[in-house]
Amino acid sequence: MILCLMQMQSIMTSNCCPCCLPTTGASVPLELSTVSLAPAEQLWCHSRDHAVKLRMTESGLGSEAPMTVHQMFLETVENYGDLPALSSKKDGQWVTLTWREYYQQCRAAAKSFLKLGLERYHGVGILGFNSPEWFISDIGCILAGGLAVGIYTTNSPEACLYVAENCEANVLVVENHKQLLKILQIRDKLPHLKAIVQYKDELQQKLPNLYTWAEFMKLGEEVPDELLNAVVESQRANQCCTLIYTSGTTGNPKGVMLSHDNVTWTSNAAGVMTDLQHGVECVVSYLPLSHVAAQVNDMWICMRFAAATYFADPDALKGSLGATLKEVRPTSFLGVPRVWEKMQEKLKAIGAKSSGIRKKVSDWAKSIGLQANYSAMNGENLVPWGFMLANNLVFKKVRWAMGLDRCKNCLTGAAPITKETLEYFMSLNLPLYELYGMSESTGPHTISWENNYKIMSCGKVLIGCQTKLDKPDEDGNGEICFWGRHVFMGYLSMPEKTAEALDQEGWLHSGDLGKLDKDNFLFITGRIKELIITAGGENIPPVPIEDAVKAEIAIISCAMLLGDKLKFLSMMLTLKCLVDDNGEPTDELAPEAVEFCQQRGVTATKVSEILANKEPAIYKAIQEGIERVNAKATSNAQRVQKWVILDRDFSISGGEIGPTMKLKRGVVVKMYQDKIREIYGIAEESRET
Repeated sequence: MILCLMQMQSIMTSNCCPCCLPTTGASVPLELSTVSLAPAEQLWCHSRDHAVKLRMTESGLGSEAPMTVHQMFLETVENYGDLPALSSKKDGQWVTLTWREYYQQCRAAAKSFLKLGLERYHGVGILGFNSPEWFISDIGCILAGGLAVGIYTTNSPEACLYVAENCEANVLVVENHKQLLKILQIRDKLPHLKAIVQYKDELQQKLPNLYTWAEFMKLGEEVPDELLNAVVESQRANQCCTLIYTSGTTGNPKGVMLSHDNVTWTSNAAGVMTDLQHGVECVVSYLPLSHVAAQVNDMWICMRFAAATYFADPDALKGSLGATLKEVRPTSFLGVPRVWEKMQEKLKAIGAKSSGIRKKVSDWAKSIGLQANYSAMNGENLVPWGFMLANNLVFKKVRWAMGLDRCKNCLTGAAPITKETLEYFMSLNLPLYELYGMSESTGPHTISWENNYKIMSCGKVLIGCQTKLDKPDEDGNGEICFWGRHVFMGYLSMPEKTAEALDQEGWLHSGDLGKLDKDNFLFITGRIKELIITAGGENIPPVPIEDAVKAEIAIISCAMLLGDKLKFLSMMLTLKCLVDDNGEPTDELAPEAVEFCQQRGVTATKVSEILANKEPAIYKAIQEGIERVNAKATSNAQRVQKWVILDRDFSISGGEIGPTMKLKRGVVVKMYQDKIREIYGIAEESRET
C-alpha cells in the first residue's frame, strides 16, 4: 500500500494572486506565498467543507506538490498569457480570449458571485451548452469559494431540482429561455437560491434576481480585489471545488466531490503521459461539460497545458461538428463511441457511392492500413509494401476531409466501443486510443496513446496511480479497483454510498470487471451490476454478446440482452435510422441500413416497412447473424434464443440512453415490459405445447 505522505500541514511554496491584473498585454506580476494543505484525518469524506488526505507517492509524478485551481490557472497566465485560450463563433466569426483575458473575466465573475451572496461550499449550477460563459461561470465560482456544478441540458425540471437542492445552489446559470423555464418552474422549492443568470439571448421577461450575462459581469465591479484574494488564498488543494453528478442510470444522481488536487494533478498526469506540449495544442469542445470526460479534457487539461479550446455550435451532434473540425483542425479529439460510429457510417455511405476503380483502391488501401496499424500496435514496426502509396492516395485525404490531419490523439471513452469500429479507423491509419475511468476518478484511470495501445484494451494505468483486481476468477477477471490522487473525495451527503465505493484502505471499487495482460494493458470484461444471472444460475456479461451482434449485423443500431432470472436469453434490437434536428430517431433508415436491404433485394427505406412485412430477407439475415454469434458462445446458456425488433431506435430524449450514450438497462426494461412479457410468454407457451 502506498503511504499517504505530506498530510500534516506540509508547507509548499507557490505563486499567489496579485491584487490587480493589468488590462494590457503586460506580464502578470506574481508574488510568492505559502500554501498548505488543510488538516485531514481520512482519505475520504461526505461533507462539502471537509478536507481529505492525498494519496501521494514517495517519488515520481505522484509526489508532485499539490496546487489549487487558481495556482494552476495563474501559472499558465504567467507563462502563456497572450496565447489564445477560448474561441467561439459570433455572427459567423471566431472571437478569441487570451489566457490573460480569460483569467480577468473569471475574476470578474468571481466578484459578481460574491456580490450575489455566494456562500462557501455552496453550488453554482450551470445549465447550458459549452461556451466561454460556461467555463467562466465554473472557474469564477471556484475562485469565489463555491462548488461548480454542471447540469445536463437534457435534464427535466425535476432532475434540475434534485441537483440544485443537493448542492444547495445559491446561483443558477442558464444558457437561454428554454433552460430558464425549467428553473422558473422549480425556483420556489429552492430555499438557497439567490439569483439566476442567463448567458445567451435577451431576457424575454424581467424578473427579480434574474440577470443577463452583461449585467452579471458588472455586478462585482465594486467588490475589492482584496476580498476576492482573501477567499482565493484561503483555499487548499485537498478541499472540494467541483461536483460532478453521475448520470443516474441506477437511481438518483450522486454528487461526486472533486478536490482542487483531483483536478490539477489528474490534468497534469494525463497530459504528461500523452506527451502534450504547452502552448501548441487545441481541442474542440462539444460533449456535455456536466460529464467528467469533457470537463477534464476541454477545460482542465487545456488550462494545465495552455491549449486553445474552440467551442462547437450547439447543434454539433446533429451535423455541424464536421464543419467545425475542418475549421479548427484540432491536435486532440475526444469522441464517445457513438460519435466515432456516426463518422464511420458517414464514411461508409460515401464509399458506397464510389465508382468501381475508386472502391478497389480504397479497399486495397484499407487492407494495407489495417495491416500496418496492427504491426505498429504489436511493436513490429514492419511497414507493408504499398503503405506510402496508400497513405498519399487515401489516408491523408480522409484525415484532411475529416479535419483530423493534425490530430495526434484520437480518443474514445465514456462507453464501450466495438472492435469493428476500432478496426475501421485503424484501416484508415487513424487509430483510436481508448480511455477508461469514472467521474469518481476525475476522468481517466487508464490511457492509450501513440505506440502504447492494444485493440479492445483501455490502455495503461495513469502514472502515479495503481490498479488492483479484486477477487479474480480462474481467468484473471476481477473487480477493477483504483488508487491514486485522481480518486474522488466522496459523495456529497451520502456516507453509505461513499462507503460502498471506497473500501477501508481507500481503494475505489469501480463495479467493472476486467483483467490485465502481460504488458499491463487493462481489458474491460463486464460490469458486475449488469451481469445477467439466468434462472439456471449462470452469470453472463451482456456487453460482449451485444457488441458481437452489432458487429455481425450491419443494420443493427442498438442491441440489449435480456434474461435476468429468466430461463433463456433473448434480445431487443433496433435498426439504424436517421435522426431529426432535435436528435430524435425517425422512421427513415440510415444509408448503411438501406444498403444492407438493397444487398438482399429489399427496397424498404423505412423501419416501419420492414416491421409491417416482417421482411423475410432481413429477418433471415438477422437470424443468421445471431446464429453466427451463438456459434461462438461458451455454453448453451449464453446463446440468444429469441429476438425482437423495436419500432424506434434508442435515444437520449426517449430515455433509453444517458447523455454519454450509456444504455439505461433498468429504464429500458420498464419501458418495454409488455414486449418482454410477450417474448417470454410466447416462448413458454411454445415450449409447453
